[in-house]
Amino acid sequence: MSKQAIYEQATNTCIRRLIAKGAKLTAHNEHITSSWITRGAGLLFTSHAPMHPDGTMSTDNIENQLILMFTNLQKTLEAAESSNDNVLQIIIYLTDPEYSKALNEIYPQFFAPPYPNRSTIIVERMPVPGMKVKLTATALA
Repeated sequence: MSKQAIYEQATNTCIRRLIAKGAKLTAHNEHITSSWITRGAGLLFTSHAPMHPDGTMSTDNIENQLILMFTNLQKTLEAAESSNDNVLQIIIYLTDPEYSKALNEIYPQFFAPPYPNRSTIIVERMPVPGMKVKLTATALA
């Protein structure tokens, strides 16, 4: 098993245990005062960006950022013993309206009909230069 696979397995096991205990998971970056995922009233609330496993933010093209962000969402939901099928609503923030085309092409790779309710908001910029996308999602626990 690769070091990356061991890291991901350990991380997912840790997330599962913490979520089971009702913990709020905070990001590794000391400057971020946020949680990866929280649980309440039978729902999961999560926010994701195109962040690599080492904690660095992707500044790659929009397609790669979208794939990385949706993969992060999927892994987090799986760690919480949920799945993309349980997502009720997604709010996606893009820095350019032209990125909607890439979003609409990649979205069905991660979600199937009936699709979650989705809203797309165009913002001026993101916290990290080169970051083009971010999302928040609500799912059934």
